[in-house]
Amino acid sequence: MRQGTSADYADRPLGDQEHMPLRTSIRTTPDDSQALPAAEAGPGTVRVLVITQDRSVPSDRRVWNEILTLRSVGYEVVAISPQGNGRDRELFERRDGVDIHRYVQPPASGSTMSYVREYAGAVWHIRAIARRVAGDRGFDIVQASNPPDFLLLAVHFLKRSGARMIFDHHDLAPELYLARWGSNRLVYRLVLGLEWVCYRLADLVLATNESYKAVAITRGGMRSEDVFVVGSGPDLTTFTPVPADPALRRGRRHLISFIGEMAPQDGLDQALRALSRLGESRDDWYAMFAGDGSALEDLRRLTTRLGLDDRVEFVGWLQGESLRRLLCSSDVCLVPDPKTAFSDASTLVKIGEYMAMSRSIAAYDLTESRLTAGDAALYARPNDPDDLARAIAELLDDPDRRAEMGRIGRERVEQMLSWERASAKFLAAYATALERQPSQWARSAAPRSRLAN
Repeated sequence: MRQGTSADYADRPLGDQEHMPLRTSIRTTPDDSQALPAAEAGPGTVRVLVITQDRSVPSDRRVWNEILTLRSVGYEVVAISPQGNGRDRELFERRDGVDIHRYVQPPASGSTMSYVREYAGAVWHIRAIARRVAGDRGFDIVQASNPPDFLLLAVHFLKRSGARMIFDHHDLAPELYLARWGSNRLVYRLVLGLEWVCYRLADLVLATNESYKAVAITRGGMRSEDVFVVGSGPDLTTFTPVPADPALRRGRRHLISFIGEMAPQDGLDQALRALSRLGESRDDWYAMFAGDGSALEDLRRLTTRLGLDDRVEFVGWLQGESLRRLLCSSDVCLVPDPKTAFSDASTLVKIGEYMAMSRSIAAYDLTESRLTAGDAALYARPNDPDDLARAIAELLDDPDRRAEMGRIGRERVEQMLSWERASAKFLAAYATALERQPSQWARSAAPRSRLAN
């Protein structure tokens, strides 16, 4: 679910942390000479390792919400993630009672080989750090968030000391491959095979929606009772509205915004083409795109080719109050993800964040997007920038409709989609994992995966 942006979860106070029986020591191992702190837990404390490769912690707001939820009920949590920007640059940090170990990960250039190098380096670093921080006791639970789908392989050795394995399923990797790189049959089947291996290693799966749960059961061979649907809604205790900033409109009447990943499959090129068409009939708007990704430089060049440099601004990856101020200053928020097998089945996290800030949304009509937003969005024909421009214009011209959509969206988040709602299911999954004996390499009771032909 490569979807969405980070909010100010990093600054969330957890209150008194002193009840946790944690000690810190310095260790070195033969496979890595750099000394890093390794947390050790006292007797009786459930010890959890969370690993991720796609984005740093705590910038990955779903993972950080999960970590803080575990901390709030007394678990000890150690996280391993790539190095990020800003506050995520330190290779080791203790934040909100969580030991965060980061590794240097040069960004992929977009070629297949660059991703092979990135993933191979990530697996090496994750395995080395996991060996170091496991200590004498190891971990009770290991949670791996995809993509990629083979992170559990890097830490499979922890099963020998009794760790249960949880697969936090963010993205449908085979469908993501098709959406981004095409249909090389050999590579596609390899990605399917890696997904199957991940399901074989997992004791439990956290699925972001019912579509992902269905894939885990039908393609992954998981039992229904081993798959927990845990949504990715915003934490309403921290993701709160702030006053609008008129200066962000840059002298125009309206502000249009986008927040999230900027990869080729995310549809930002279609958003720019929609804005180009919108600009043919009106000049009362300004647009800000907050985020980063491998497509960013291509998008800058496309902005220039379309003659939008004076109307479109790329403001980088925003967090905390800066992100919320942008949203609260916006009249219309964009969801331009084109319709693919990947996007149609995925819950796009930015939608929930828009709704939490009571914003109106212009989106392509995708199955899970409609299930998330309901009447809080105005839908355009999928993959049609002209119709997306039409939806944006309709919303700019109707402030009453925008206000009503904002009200509906906020209400839906409060009643169904917030992290406060999802966290109960998340903790239930962990309780179930702790009740079980650790599994071996494969679950013999599970049916074989049905790989696509």
